[in-house]
Amino acid sequence: MAVQKSRKSRSRRGMRRAHSALGASALSIDAGTGEKHRRHHVSPDGYYKGRQVINNNPVVEEENDEE
Repeated sequence: MAVQKSRKSRSRRGMRRAHSALGASALSIDAGTGEKHRRHHVSPDGYYKGRQVINNNPVVEEENDEE
């Protein structure tokens, strides 16, 4: 097993980790609704590539109260 001969300085450690930071996710605008969403993800309204793929407004059936 390899063991380092001497301790790494804060500067060298920081230079190695310089590329590890997460960048901001890219945003797109939906063709149909004009809403911003993450690329290759469904928009909050349920649209993807201008088509509705998820129905966020489910139909609620009313109950009949018979006595």
